[in-house]
Amino acid sequence: MEAPLGFTTMSDATDTGRYLRLTVDLVVEVTDVAALQAAALKEIRHPEADLDADERQEQIDLVNGDETGAAALQWLIEPDHVLSLVDHIDEVEPREAMLGVEPSDGTLEDEDDPHDHDHD
Repeated sequence: MEAPLGFTTMSDATDTGRYLRLTVDLVVEVTDVAALQAAALKEIRHPEADLDADERQEQIDLVNGDETGAAALQWLIEPDHVLSLVDHIDEVEPREAMLGVEPSDGTLEDEDDPHDHDHD
């Protein structure tokens, strides 16, 4: 899962914030796909889910048709929860979030990643 999140420092002055993009790679093992799908379907069917009838059915079909559980997991992760990983949480404010969930081989290694992950 890759979830870039944009943050800004809070300030009394307008437009003086500094924006940072936070990228998190997390590998999870799904031990019960059926339970994961059931939880996602409950969220999709919730009256406060911002979906019309066609969108709701499309999401239900996506979750039910995905044997990996990725579509279900995407419904259950709140990108803002990543903020709990940041100390001094009152000093950052989420601005935009984008979440992607995809099948993995169980490792974080990305052989196609040309970027060096060593930090000086």
